[in-house]
Amino acid sequence: MKKIFLLLAAAALTLGSCDKEFTNPSAATEAQVLTSSDGLIAVCNSLAARYSTGGALSLLYNTVAAGGLTTREQLVLNVGNIDEFNVSQGAGNVTNSNAVVRNLWNQAQLIRANADLVLQNANNAPDAATRSGIIGFASVFRALALGNLAQFFEQAPLTTQINAPFVPRLQLLQSAVSQLETAEAALLANPPSADFNGKIVPGVDLLNTVRALIARYSLLAGDYDKALAAAGRVDLTRRSVLNFDEVTRNAVFEWAYGNRNVIEPTDANLGLPAALAPEAGDRRIPFYVRLTPTSTQNRGLGFYSASAAPVPLYVPGEMLLIRAEAYARKNDLPNAVTELNRVRTSNAAATVNSSNLPTAPPGAGLAAYAGAQTQDAILLDIYRQRQVELAFQGFRLEDSRRFGRPGPGITGAERNRNFLPYPRGERENNSSTPADPAI
Repeated sequence: MKKIFLLLAAAALTLGSCDKEFTNPSAATEAQVLTSSDGLIAVCNSLAARYSTGGALSLLYNTVAAGGLTTREQLVLNVGNIDEFNVSQGAGNVTNSNAVVRNLWNQAQLIRANADLVLQNANNAPDAATRSGIIGFASVFRALALGNLAQFFEQAPLTTQINAPFVPRLQLLQSAVSQLETAEAALLANPPSADFNGKIVPGVDLLNTVRALIARYSLLAGDYDKALAAAGRVDLTRRSVLNFDEVTRNAVFEWAYGNRNVIEPTDANLGLPAALAPEAGDRRIPFYVRLTPTSTQNRGLGFYSASAAPVPLYVPGEMLLIRAEAYARKNDLPNAVTELNRVRTSNAAATVNSSNLPTAPPGAGLAAYAGAQTQDAILLDIYRQRQVELAFQGFRLEDSRRFGRPGPGITGAERNRNFLPYPRGERENNSSTPADPAI
């Protein structure tokens, strides 16, 4: 990943109402940065850096940790990592001072705020083809920020201002989708220019990523027709990844999977209950989990196996499972099973890049679905396939709620919270902060 880091001071308003302002005379001002194509592209690059690098501070790591530790998908190796340990314990152990909660919230809000600044100033890029790339890239990271907030919090602000009002998570998802649709139209009208492509961090297939995220967040918002259509527009032969190297390192590997001190996958069954355990012979399990680790090896593999391991912004199987779920929820069971079987019966090899690092998991290599032809039974297998296909990518807490799996206080609970509390810094600096969820 190109090593460009930029934080616009105005974005700090999202985090509270502090009036103190300190000016760095050596730094570019907001006006200087946002009035040129190169400045706007630099901010776009900073969005990717803030999302994916920085170890324990990154949105990538905290999404993976929060999604896995609240659902038994991952466990804590050393209880001295008290914030991760408390998330793994759930309920009242997760306070608004928790670092995982704080970093997830703060980084998502900073990305959203900076992406909004780019979008508000995109017309300062005079060339339409460069402008479309800027709009597409900023829209992708804005959507990732809002989508992650919606997965873990009941509400969040959509604007950058003093005492920014909170909106329900559904509105976060709808806002993300709306902006992505604007970006898709811009990209179709004017494919990104050579100038944009030469200056932006490499690896992100903008058009297909925009469509994949429309599908993802439309599904979470309950708009099944839009999810079906968008997933169907994604070219499943293309890959879209965040790239890393030995300087800009994969955040999950750097902080967790590159050692045995923080977190790792719970086991080869991904922490799932026996009734949902992965089927024998599933080719994705040894891709994601080291089955016979040494005493010094983390059990986790997949997209976090090396400091330079690329992280996909979506995998092809996610699009198929989105279509399967959308059809199932519309009670179109034959089409749901057809899409489900495209995941179950695939024997595709894992996709790798030029350095032989994976960008998509292998096909499951399983038999076709042979369960009951009922909506509940088909949805249950879709849920199980999602837990394997999308292992350790931060989706399980959202999936657990959406599929109605046993929650806190219920016998056989599969998650220890429904939503996270709001960070202390937000509550102390934003009088609009609502009451924390009970659990």
